[in-house]
Amino acid sequence: MTTTTLRAALAVEARKATSARVMTSTTILLLVGIAVLAGATTLAAAGGNEQLMAKLGPSATQGGWTSLLGTASQITAAGGLLAFGVVLSWLFGREFADGTVTGLFALPVSRPTIALAKLIVYLLWSVGVATLLVLMVAGLGFATGAGPIEGTAPIALLRLWSLTVLTALLAVPAGWAATIGRGLLPGIATAIAILAAAQILVVAGMGGWFPFAAPALWTIFPGTVSASQMALVPLVPLTFGLLVLRTWHRLQLDR
Repeated sequence: MTTTTLRAALAVEARKATSARVMTSTTILLLVGIAVLAGATTLAAAGGNEQLMAKLGPSATQGGWTSLLGTASQITAAGGLLAFGVVLSWLFGREFADGTVTGLFALPVSRPTIALAKLIVYLLWSVGVATLLVLMVAGLGFATGAGPIEGTAPIALLRLWSLTVLTALLAVPAGWAATIGRGLLPGIATAIAILAAAQILVVAGMGGWFPFAAPALWTIFPGTVSASQMALVPLVPLTFGLLVLRTWHRLQLDR
């Protein structure tokens, strides 16, 4: 792998991503969906919907930025993981579903370089999505009369941005599953399984030690997740990112 080949792979993968309907539609649905659901849910909770307030937790009763950002964080943690899993499944699984993986063996760029380029493009995209999401939620807060951004609101917005990026990184196993399963569905199924496991462990009170659930708890309930628990989170994208590169290096047409 050289800088030249990586740049070439990045250019190609970036062009694929920007022209793909999957990336565009997922971005729009994720941003608009979270904003609409967060706004509607916050307004409903403010209207005295007791069942909804019970599901949202203590933040729902505080109103203002606390309620809005707490709701947005809960939706992002769940919906974001699934959306990011779909994108990763497409990035890696489409090569098999469309039959274009055969042509990759004839390119002068190595397959691990191509896989790394996909991961880098995905990371840059997720950072952009996180930034746009924070801006949209901030605009929604002003529109709904949440008040000026002061007190704990700036930190909560930063936590929402961090949660979105971390959620994107935690979806990397979906890319590996899409490669192993040679298609989109295995990756999407993996994202759903991770989401279900996270929900179960959070209810069981063990979410802090489950890397896929820790960022959400850290964002929604600061102080309930320790530094040692959060330190486990980067191990997920690092481990599965390396597995993706290794799998693409050992990829064979007949297997």
